[in-house]
Amino acid sequence: MGSKLMAALLAGMFFTFFLDFFFILGIFLNYIRPQEIDIYFNVLFADHQNLWLFSTGVLIFGYMFLFLKNTKIPVFVFIISFALVNLVQIPSIGKDVGTMLLAQKDKAFSIGKHTYIGTTVYTGRDTVWFYDDELNKIITFKKEEISE
Repeated sequence: MGSKLMAALLAGMFFTFFLDFFFILGIFLNYIRPQEIDIYFNVLFADHQNLWLFSTGVLIFGYMFLFLKNTKIPVFVFIISFALVNLVQIPSIGKDVGTMLLAQKDKAFSIGKHTYIGTTVYTGRDTVWFYDDELNKIITFKKEEISE
């Protein structure tokens, strides 16, 4: 029973990782790249994992693929899940999902004596990409420079 449980967890991790990869790829291609945000895909992928969602996917897919007797149900669920996740490959949907997950509207940052008002487009590990409403362009700040 222990090896079957381990196999279920590994299978669940594989299928969930596969879905997660394509979801983040759609956001990377349709939100990050068009705005010329200078980050690598693997950093985006590593920094934006939802542990609860990933764990839930691992348990559901692991259980379905190893413990359900009817093999048509897990395959059907995976195909539907894959189709839904890949909607972010459509540029307009990927941009909207990326905006919903990563952008923060109506933010104000002070750097020295100047205050910038606009939208945080993406917050990285060390850098913030910010769309300034006054300048009508994306500017970058180092996190240590910002006082909110």
